[in-house]
Amino acid sequence: MDGTLVDNTPYHFKSWQALFKKHGKGELSRHTYYTEISGVPIMETLKVLFPDKDEAGLKSLLKEKESLYRELYAPYLVPVNGLENFLTALKNSGIKIAMATSATVEDIDFILNAVPIRDDFDEIVNSSMVDKPKPDPQIFLKAAEKLNREPVNCVVFEDSLAGIKAANAAGMKVVAITTGLAADELHPVDLVINDYSELTVQKLALLFKKDQND
Repeated sequence: MDGTLVDNTPYHFKSWQALFKKHGKGELSRHTYYTEISGVPIMETLKVLFPDKDEAGLKSLLKEKESLYRELYAPYLVPVNGLENFLTALKNSGIKIAMATSATVEDIDFILNAVPIRDDFDEIVNSSMVDKPKPDPQIFLKAAEKLNREPVNCVVFEDSLAGIKAANAAGMKVVAITTGLAADELHPVDLVINDYSELTVQKLALLFKKDQND
């Protein structure tokens, strides 16, 4: 969801920067955010940053971070260019679609209450439904299972390095989107796009035809 359905990653970055500063964790660099935090469940990151906090303390920090993020992002919340038309094309072609996200249920609702695409998804898998966070492939394998599809027949859309690692580990095709990182930073992937206006169902199908030709 984050960075693939909506271009919200810069606002997550800003909210993390504010949290770091407020709690004396120093400056958070763009490199550290995109390589170590982006794509990972918030609670997992908070456990590493604040090992002395108990469950209640961590939940308080999570709420604080998410409040900062929503306040920053709410005025700019729109889908990635071309997303809605692309999802409609997928549905019309009979392709099953799942959202597999490290976001919290509250975050999912925040996005899907503003962008009317909830009904486009056959399944929604969130971080509370798996035991291991990205870069472990569990969340994508869970999504494939719920769709009753073999992982080898699935495509993952990702913007984060943790997500790309997870998708590759799941044995799935990977389409990377450049909402957070430049194209040459997103690898190994099967295809890189700037937004969904560049993509069609036919172009997606070619990723699998390449394997058949090989």
